[in-house]
Amino acid sequence: MDALVHGHSGLRWLVLALLVFAIVNAIIKRKSGKYEKSDKMLNLFAMVIVHIQITLGIILTFVSGKVNYGNNWMKAKNINEVAEFRFFGMEHIILMVLAAVLLTIGRKKAEKSLDVAKKHKTILIWYTIGLLIILAGIPWPFRGFTTGWF
Repeated sequence: MDALVHGHSGLRWLVLALLVFAIVNAIIKRKSGKYEKSDKMLNLFAMVIVHIQITLGIILTFVSGKVNYGNNWMKAKNINEVAEFRFFGMEHIILMVLAAVLLTIGRKKAEKSLDVAKKHKTILIWYTIGLLIILAGIPWPFRGFTTGWF
């Protein structure tokens, strides 16, 4: 299980890098008048890697000790443990699933658009919103949770 936790934690960097790359690409190419196969593949791969990350997270939901839906809430020794259970059991999951849904909707809307500039603008808006939600939902070490950078 440690490998799964570290894989999920480390994969966040690839998720963040791909989303930033897709957003920067949309900014740069918005006025180019071109939406090439490489743009489509970048946006698709960014969305797919987020979906892989969500899948790993859902698996971890059922096997990790950080998500306790049973009596463990009542056995929490202090308010910090309750906050950690709440974060991983509700906030983290809800924010990440919401971000994946928004990225998927944004990509689908971009692909349906006939206007090239609008495709890039749609990716820019939806992927930026998704990225901000992901950043808010990551258990960064400075937030006080028992997580590391990887």
